[in-house]
Amino acid sequence: MNMPDHVAAVLAKAEAGGVHAAELAGLRRRLRQLDESEAGRLPGDVLEPLPDLPRVGELPEPPPGLARDTLDRVAIVKLNGGLGTSMGLSGPKSLLEVKPGTNFLDVLASQVLALRERHGARLPLVLMNSTVTRGPSLDYLRRYDGLRVPGVPLDFLQGREPKIRADDLQPVQWPANPELEWCPPGHGDIYTALAATGTLGALLDAGLRYAFVSNSDNLGALADVRIAAWLAAEQVPFALEAVRGTLADRKGGHLACYQGRIVLRETAQVPDGDTSFTDVERWRWYNTNNIWIDLRALGELQAADQAAPALPLIVNRETVDPRDPASIPVIQLEAAMGAAIGSIPGARAIHVPRSRFAPVKTTDDLLVLRSDAYELTSDGRMKPGFDGPGPVVTLDNDYYKLLPDFEQRFPAGPPSLRRCRRLEVEGDVTFGADVVAVGDVRVVGPRHVRDGEVLGR
Repeated sequence: MNMPDHVAAVLAKAEAGGVHAAELAGLRRRLRQLDESEAGRLPGDVLEPLPDLPRVGELPEPPPGLARDTLDRVAIVKLNGGLGTSMGLSGPKSLLEVKPGTNFLDVLASQVLALRERHGARLPLVLMNSTVTRGPSLDYLRRYDGLRVPGVPLDFLQGREPKIRADDLQPVQWPANPELEWCPPGHGDIYTALAATGTLGALLDAGLRYAFVSNSDNLGALADVRIAAWLAAEQVPFALEAVRGTLADRKGGHLACYQGRIVLRETAQVPDGDTSFTDVERWRWYNTNNIWIDLRALGELQAADQAAPALPLIVNRETVDPRDPASIPVIQLEAAMGAAIGSIPGARAIHVPRSRFAPVKTTDDLLVLRSDAYELTSDGRMKPGFDGPGPVVTLDNDYYKLLPDFEQRFPAGPPSLRRCRRLEVEGDVTFGADVVAVGDVRVVGPRHVRDGEVLGR
């Protein structure tokens, strides 16, 4: 069968750019999916709500010897390719300060070292970096003696693929900055990237059986020995941690039933006019992007299909230069790693507490994490200081979206949020020292909130 011209052109550019055979196979699949009608769409009316899930709190705590042996076969993998461009950053987001003098990588290293000391297990830390985050991140982690584990790489590189013109589906050309002609294929790339870089083989050769994967900006995601033991005992090849949905999750991906199997639906997969996505009462379970992979099972899948697991397409529409809305419109073909729950036989979902899900995607999230809503313990845990779902913060994008603007308006640090349910800030508002927000708070600017002021009562 003859290949369409645009498909051949995209694959040729990818191959010439050094893309590995496994990642070429994944790209070929996404290009086929793009040609399907309603590519990447998943309407709510074909889905059913997911029933109750097993709870991590109901899993037994293994005895110390079994806990050590189980965790000794687990690698901790952190997705660390992000630059935080949505917040105006140009370097790794994981180097952003989350508590005074402490960034994401500091916390991650502390967590791993504390877990090793507690259980006596190797628990190697492995970063999935981009070419931009690799150097600064590895340089920073050199300050942590003993973090490297012999025989296990400290990082591997995510893949990349050509951006595609939205008008004719040809690979885009941008001579002003050829690097902008390329993009990562979403975090679903982790499966082929593990194989393409040789990392999967290295982990298996080191006697590691499982990978616990999460975003580097989610400091609630610690390796839990109960989940690792559950995977081993029940021979679960893939597990996704899910939380009970709240209004704060209305933009995240949710789980549902589709044709008798569990699927993950992301925002980009919702058809225009479909308002079902934000119904957190119907779609009760939301993706944390904390996943567990049986590495041996993944290797067996990829022996049969080097682009396994098959993942649904996500079509991300951008401009070739994301900072220039007048530049050429492009599409980026992506996949979500959690979507593997719908394609790996025997995959499961498990209900975890909200404390395991505290990602930082915006300055709204950063304000909550920097505030007293979370306490950073000596072993690197982000301990919630609130009861219930936690504060929901909405800051005016015109004044707070970019980090320099955000920090200018909180010169003395964040307000107290541990007793706050919701904080909404509209307009230009600067906060003084020791401000306290209680309950539901709405502040309208221009305004300066004076030192020690209590908002909401």
